[in-house]
Amino acid sequence: MSEIPETASAVVWQSSPPGSIYDYIKVASFSIGPDGLIDQWSRRAAEQFGLESDQVRGKDPVEVFMPDELRPRGHRKVAEILDGKEWTGLVPFRMPGDGGAHGLAEVYVMPSETEGGERAALCIVVDVRALRRIETDLAASEAIFGQSPFGFLLFSTDLTVLRANQRFVTVFGGAAEDHRGRTVHDYLSRSEAERMTAALRRVLETGEAVTDLQIIGSPPGSAERRHWSVNLYRVHSGSGRPIGVAGLGTDVTRRQIAAREAASARRNLALLNEASARIGNSLDLETTARELLDVAVPGFCDLASVDLYQGLLTGDEAPPGHWGAARPEGYGSGSAELRRVAFASAVSDALLGSGDGGSGAGTPASPQVGAVHRYPFSSACAGALRTGRVKAIPGEDGSLVQSTLAVPMVAHDTVVGLAQFSRAKGSEPFGERDRALAVELAARAAVCIDNARLYRREHERALILQRSLLPPGDPEAAGLDIACRYLPGNTATEVGGDWFDVIELPGHRTALVVGDVMGRGLRAAVAMGELRTAVRTLALLDLEPAEVLSALDEIARGLGSPSGAQQASRVAHKSRGPELSEVYLATCVYAVYDPVTRRCTFANAGHLPPVLVEPGEEALMLDVPPGMPLGVGGEPFEEVQVDLPEGALLALYTDGLVESRDHPLDEGLSAFRRALTDPVLPLEDVCDHVLSTLDTRHGEDDIALLMARIQGMPAEAVGDWRLPREPRSVGRARELARTQLVAWDLEPLVDTVELLVSELVTNALRYGEGEIRLRLLRDRTLVCEVWDAGLVQPRRRRAKDTDEGGRGLQLVGLLSAAWGSRRTPRGKTVWFELALPDGDSTSEPSVDQLLSMF
Repeated sequence: MSEIPETASAVVWQSSPPGSIYDYIKVASFSIGPDGLIDQWSRRAAEQFGLESDQVRGKDPVEVFMPDELRPRGHRKVAEILDGKEWTGLVPFRMPGDGGAHGLAEVYVMPSETEGGERAALCIVVDVRALRRIETDLAASEAIFGQSPFGFLLFSTDLTVLRANQRFVTVFGGAAEDHRGRTVHDYLSRSEAERMTAALRRVLETGEAVTDLQIIGSPPGSAERRHWSVNLYRVHSGSGRPIGVAGLGTDVTRRQIAAREAASARRNLALLNEASARIGNSLDLETTARELLDVAVPGFCDLASVDLYQGLLTGDEAPPGHWGAARPEGYGSGSAELRRVAFASAVSDALLGSGDGGSGAGTPASPQVGAVHRYPFSSACAGALRTGRVKAIPGEDGSLVQSTLAVPMVAHDTVVGLAQFSRAKGSEPFGERDRALAVELAARAAVCIDNARLYRREHERALILQRSLLPPGDPEAAGLDIACRYLPGNTATEVGGDWFDVIELPGHRTALVVGDVMGRGLRAAVAMGELRTAVRTLALLDLEPAEVLSALDEIARGLGSPSGAQQASRVAHKSRGPELSEVYLATCVYAVYDPVTRRCTFANAGHLPPVLVEPGEEALMLDVPPGMPLGVGGEPFEEVQVDLPEGALLALYTDGLVESRDHPLDEGLSAFRRALTDPVLPLEDVCDHVLSTLDTRHGEDDIALLMARIQGMPAEAVGDWRLPREPRSVGRARELARTQLVAWDLEPLVDTVELLVSELVTNALRYGEGEIRLRLLRDRTLVCEVWDAGLVQPRRRRAKDTDEGGRGLQLVGLLSAAWGSRRTPRGKTVWFELALPDGDSTSEPSVDQLLSMF
């Protein structure tokens, strides 16, 4: 006999572990001796029948197991078996216990012989119920495994496939037997197979199940990526010994697609919500473009840029991309000049490389931000601008960009620019939802950019209006050093209702005006402009300050009337409501300063009082009766005359400088006076000191500040004489004027001044009344005034060829830079003005001009 190898011997003689098939089918055995009685009883028989060996040994098995009605038949069968016949059949028996229940056993009886040659029998007994239960379990297991709509694999302990069901075979091909012995590496990519193997090993070692393990792969012969959800659990024998791992796989590709679409929809909604919150917070074109990119990168794409039409940025009236409108050359083709105003990237600059930025390459890396460029006519970007539709641009070979969406930015049928959204290779491609989202993002930004464009246009117009209504930066006046400041309260529009003005009056006098239209914004600025124009017109009439304010009050009451008529305004206001007739109220202080006398005449219409700072003294508020605001009507205005010392500081201002919601008006006025107590600084520095010292809360209200330092006209610059009312006063006036001009080194003006003084004094003698006064004033110009007590104003007329007179005022108008007349408290004054020789002198009249008057 050949020697059995050690390994084979170990296999042959290895004990079956508990939980084998025999434990499930419950096989028992006993033997019957020649006398028909039980002589051997196995332990399994004791467990199955519930009788110990001492209870059955030596007894008749028929009497022990069978019911009474079956015993005769049982005795016959035992006799036949002892005669040497084999028998197999079903035998009922009593179940263990007191209940008397009957069981059914399948018995296989084999004849045998004793040592003495006598016939006996060996009985093998199987519990039929256990067999049926095993059959049912096997059928159920086969149904679950084989008929399952899910892929089912059974892995052995070495992680190779033991069984595969039909569903798995349908997906991966072949027959079920073909898959036996394979591993997950035969079905999945390396990375996915390693993840699956690690999960199998962990389940086998720990016994902890793995649920919903996401695996990605492709069936044989298909490039389609599929998603599977795999559940793994360890399989045990009846005794609990691990015998393998069961894997149940479900194709969840559609679910993944749906989940991805749902996630995309949620992301898009989140992006739109973020866009609503972040885009359009500024009325600046470039800032709005950057806000769009802040939302899009990296939440929507990897790279993005915004190009706006150059004409849009430079303030062209007609939007360059308005469909149907007349546009400059190049705009209709989509290849007009654009400026790159914003660019954003979530990709490293080192990886970005270079691109054409719009010729179709698909990367918007160039041109650089701020560069002006054009798109070629045949490019996709030009096509998008031309048609107003999105263009998808694939990335070039070797480019980092996978694809680009060129999206025209359209607002109110106006193409304002182009937005480009790009995704790098490796990112998810753009889908239809992405295209719709890109259009929505670009449209929202376009509306904000168009609003910013309109705001910029209106803002520039408002600034032009505001600046045109304010005096020049450095107004000049005789006998005054002037500094002024204006700060609009509405920082968004930089326009308001406060104003100030410096108006030159005849006789080197100066009108100082500060006013405040109640309200803010452009409407207040327009009303302010009308009032300021009216003030200038009234000032040129040389009316007294109280008369100027009375006329302004009438004008203010008519501003709200649609027809411009005061009575119509009142009727509309009463009958149809205030929406058709607005009430414009304003405050104003009007002061006229005479540098010869250093006297200032004030009139106030509801405005804050002027502040005066005399040298070495504290600032004080002048007691000027405030009167009622302009537009109220019905109340006269009072005048106050104040003599101002040399070097004094006069300040006119609006309430925005001293009034705030954080402190009462009195505190603001006190702080203002304290800020003015040191008037020795240069006037510009005083203005800056006031604005920096006071808590003006700039932005709450407009601020206007007009400051003037008194510098009276020197006595040597004034010539003043009184002449009797007699003919020889004409010659005396010429002589006085000639002597004064020579003293002032103004000999070039002597002849002209003598001639004009003669004409004015002659007119005063002929048409005036009372004593005649001649006054010469030398400052930036030369002014000559002739005073008399008559009230009749001189009137210039055209003399006929046959008239011997009537040409004097024509001569004055021709030879002087300016001339006019004004009323005085005791008559009138007729004056003319000449430029100094070293200034912009008026050209001498020609001979023809002089002869044309005669």
